[in-house]
Amino acid sequence: MPNELISSAQNPKIKRLLALQKDSSLRRECGLFVVEGRRELERCAAAGFTIDSIFFCPDIFGPLSLEGPALREGSRSDAPGLRVLQGQGTKGVKIFEVSREVYDRVAYRGGTEGIIAEVFTKSIGLSDLGMPDNPLIMVLESVEKPGNLGAVLRSADAAGADAVLICDPLTDLWNPNLIRASTGTVFTVPTVACTSAEAITWLRKLGVQILTAQLQDSSLYYDCDMTRGTALVMGTESTGLSPQWREAATSHIRIPMLGTADSLNVSVSAAILLFEAVRQRL
Repeated sequence: MPNELISSAQNPKIKRLLALQKDSSLRRECGLFVVEGRRELERCAAAGFTIDSIFFCPDIFGPLSLEGPALREGSRSDAPGLRVLQGQGTKGVKIFEVSREVYDRVAYRGGTEGIIAEVFTKSIGLSDLGMPDNPLIMVLESVEKPGNLGAVLRSADAAGADAVLICDPLTDLWNPNLIRASTGTVFTVPTVACTSAEAITWLRKLGVQILTAQLQDSSLYYDCDMTRGTALVMGTESTGLSPQWREAATSHIRIPMLGTADSLNVSVSAAILLFEAVRQRL
């Protein structure tokens, strides 16, 4: 049963929820971030994140069934939200039912599903990553737009990448736009924020080749062997990669540009390179 019914957007819990969506410094201070949507929340819980609070609107989401088909009479095995907390259970989770008006106020995106949660942050470092033989690693340097980061994470998940390194980040991993754009795959791909220097040292110790995407002094990407351990490194669309990555590279690669533009969106480029690695490995 819900801990409380909230019908006013002036409720302090709703005010904090809205603030967490907008303020990265508050997210760091509280150690909490916001996840919206059933699919995203299920992926978050399945990845071992601890949920603090759930806010749901029954008019949109339907009855919130959390613990299995027998929780309430007439619940179905495919009932909405049935798998939201599998693995964590409901112990310690605060559940709030909110009115349609309140939910429309807190919903971050269009086509909302009627469920939103506050989740405790957790972080992993490079030393926590256990890599298989010949890993495929995506590296992004100083990419600022959370939507681009989220899209790259979605491609990394689809390509079965073993890790994503976000170097010298200009946005935090818990930005709602990033989580939304990744469709929750920020929780399914091991993702580490670190400095470029730390990443280069770790990659060299791992013994993988470092392929930097750049126009100058580069070979066509499909002429490079990606069947061995590979780190694909991309920079910002405006300034590209910093000199330290260019100097650290095993090889420089480029995507042929046959039109007027000299570059692609970073998320599109990342998808092309990741799936070239998949093609070669298959």
